[in-house]
Amino acid sequence: MENVFADALVPRVDDPQFADLIATFTVPARVPLAPEIEMYLATHITPLWQATEDILGVLDIPPPFWAFAWPGGQAITRYILDNPDLVRGKKVLDFACGGGMQAIAAVMMGATDVTANDIDPVAITATRLNAARNNVSFATVTDNLVGENGPEKRWDVIFAGDVCYQQDMADAVLQWLMGEALLGTRVILADPGRTYAPTRNIDELETYDVPVDVAVEDKESKFTRVWQLLPDRGF
Repeated sequence: MENVFADALVPRVDDPQFADLIATFTVPARVPLAPEIEMYLATHITPLWQATEDILGVLDIPPPFWAFAWPGGQAITRYILDNPDLVRGKKVLDFACGGGMQAIAAVMMGATDVTANDIDPVAITATRLNAARNNVSFATVTDNLVGENGPEKRWDVIFAGDVCYQQDMADAVLQWLMGEALLGTRVILADPGRTYAPTRNIDELETYDVPVDVAVEDKESKFTRVWQLLPDRGF
């Protein structure tokens, strides 16, 4: 996965402008499928997107994914809340965390070591603010973890929601996650039918009809599947 943010931006995770941006363009709201969690969510994407470009000084950046409760993330979050044994006492990674709702749910359900990861420094600021709003805490990192398969198992469980919307990224992420599954990590994916979602080496765990933002998804709900990635060397 290509890191679309220049390396120089990464140290700016704690830039106060990011918190100001979030305060200006989002409102606290309950996650539709997981109302146990409250997050700072955007009501309109275009002004937020433009303001983010202005602050970062970078044109044509990806949309502010962190500001919306995407269906894959909501589905995994609901699954965590309904199946606490999945994370209780475990070491967990919320990959491409956006606003960090999966990490928040994992801490709520008793995970002992949680890391939220996103290469977008604004997303990490939003994740920290969302964590504080829900009275939880966990580690956050902006490293690009894709392709980093070490000899030792680093996580018991990895959550990845809505990561299959672009072919190059989906291919790279799925190959990396397969490596993690081969190391013994339980990898949980969720996708609402994106073009590049996996079709093999998956075990369906649950399905949800997820309420979504019409401005982002062009409909009021998305049928979303939660899968476990199976460690098949023929992937």
